[in-house]
Amino acid sequence: MILVGERLIRNEIYHTTIDDNKQTRFAIALADGMGGHNAGEVASETTLSNLSFFLSDLPDNLTPEGLIEIILNWLESINKIIESKGLADPSLSSMGTTLVAIIYYGGRYLWINCGDSRLYRYYNGELRQLTVDHSLNTLIGEKKHSNVLTNCIGAGCKTSYLDITDFTDSVKEGGRFFLCSDGLNDMLTDEEMKAVLDKGCDADALCRAAICEGGFDNVSVCMIDIE
Repeated sequence: MILVGERLIRNEIYHTTIDDNKQTRFAIALADGMGGHNAGEVASETTLSNLSFFLSDLPDNLTPEGLIEIILNWLESINKIIESKGLADPSLSSMGTTLVAIIYYGGRYLWINCGDSRLYRYYNGELRQLTVDHSLNTLIGEKKHSNVLTNCIGAGCKTSYLDITDFTDSVKEGGRFFLCSDGLNDMLTDEEMKAVLDKGCDADALCRAAICEGGFDNVSVCMIDIE
């Protein structure tokens, strides 16, 4: 599931433009849920909805350090919310989700990451993965993707953490960033993704390319063009 501003997006193509003046605040985020039946969907939707409300409710003029501290407090809070839903409804027990997001606040851009959903930057013909997968293979030094996560929101994870990075200086006109679930990078290598982007293609083209390669998992992609 994808969040753009206050809009939740699932199973659709959506285009919009966001103005990033200093008074604006918003999140562009992707959550890939885990759990039986609809539990993963509930975890991802709960997390993204809560993130949108959290950001809209932030006080003005937080320092960068204060913003990071309050985001970490939010992580603790959303973990408790996911856990409480699982305790109240056994069908949601052990549900969880990954989260990767771009947050804009006070004229600064931050990315946050929990799990193995990814943020990439494509600029001047070069593709670079900005986030690091929180997975078993990363832990043991393997470059290929692993479905065994070492960090997530919910799913009984008692030591959830967020990677948080200010990347404002990397947001330049003509650049592209995209968020994706592992349904994309399980099917396409970075080189294959770059080949699609080199043709000027969009998020939908990346999804279709992954599906053509087998599409063993849900594929979600959110593309951000800097104008």
